[in-house]
Amino acid sequence: MKKERILVVEDDIPILTGLVDLLEGEGYAVSSAEDGNMGLELYHHTQPDLVLLDIMLPHRSGYDVCREIRKNDPVTPVIMLTAKSQEVDKVVGLELGADDYIVKPFGVRELCARIRAALRRTSVFLNEKNEDIIQFGDVRIDPRTFTGKKGAKEFTVTLRELNLLRLFLSRKGEVLDRFTILDEIWGIRYEGTTRTLDQHIAKLRQKIEENPALPQYIITIHTVGYKFVSEPGK
Repeated sequence: MKKERILVVEDDIPILTGLVDLLEGEGYAVSSAEDGNMGLELYHHTQPDLVLLDIMLPHRSGYDVCREIRKNDPVTPVIMLTAKSQEVDKVVGLELGADDYIVKPFGVRELCARIRAALRRTSVFLNEKNEDIIQFGDVRIDPRTFTGKKGAKEFTVTLRELNLLRLFLSRKGEVLDRFTILDEIWGIRYEGTTRTLDQHIAKLRQKIEENPALPQYIITIHTVGYKFVSEPGK
């Protein structure tokens, strides 16, 4: 059986060495880089199944690396590693297309669980037929090209956003609590902050809502979660 490939980009050598040893011990084929330029080069050379990406890197930041990856690759999971706790750093990473982030220091079990969940979800997506157009209101999204339109406005979507929309459409009108959504979309009993989900929702609203501040489709249910309304006003 072919080993799943993980690329680790981290400039702190003790952390990098520890991550490589851990992931190889878990059965993954691991490539590693100590700066952003080398990380991007290895990404193109090895075509990994998942990228663990530090934010603060020499030569080219993790943000820049993630942006370059997402230009032509909307599927490969990118998990950002950061020592920063400021919310804005996490938001920027997610806006650039990262699937998740983990704040250092992190637990080994949590990291491995997140990696397994991300790989499993991507595998399911790639092995399923995902040809059905997603359409509601004046929004139309093509999963084959990861592109969408709202009226005359065109946009791209990520794999995570597609999965969120599919979940919402399959249970439209239902109130879904945050942990249920995290379990369904992230694929694990999520132990971290639900802000990861909230930030993905905020980004998705910017694409599909007429006014993201006053959403019509993805409605916030205070203290609980979200409800999807495919026909606003009904």
